[in-house]
Amino acid sequence: QVQLVESGGGLVQAGGSLKLSCATSRSIGSFYSMGWYRQTPGKPRELVATIASGGDTIYADSVKGRFTISRDGAKSTVYLQMNSLKPEDTAVYYCNGRTFGGNYWGQGTQVIVSS
Repeated sequence: QVQLVESGGGLVQAGGSLKLSCATSRSIGSFYSMGWYRQTPGKPRELVATIASGGDTIYADSVKGRFTISRDGAKSTVYLQMNSLKPEDTAVYYCNGRTFGGNYWGQGTQVIVSS
């Protein structure tokens, strides 16, 4: 069974930074894509950033230039460095991992950006 465990969320002032971590129970190399999504009440979950097995990254327009997704294969961990945070970045952030056998989600970590 694949497990994804997020950490690093919290409360931060606008303009501040947070770094989210997603620890996986499986080698990162077994995922063809890993990413971060976020969701606010009453809205669908939206893509924040993804990183493919080959290293290609995709970012939502709203976070380009502020967020960076990265991974550490030795630690089986994917990160999301979030800088210049805005109140509209407030959401529950979910880690996602995709293999050819399934699509997996973490439990989510709350990020609150105060103005």
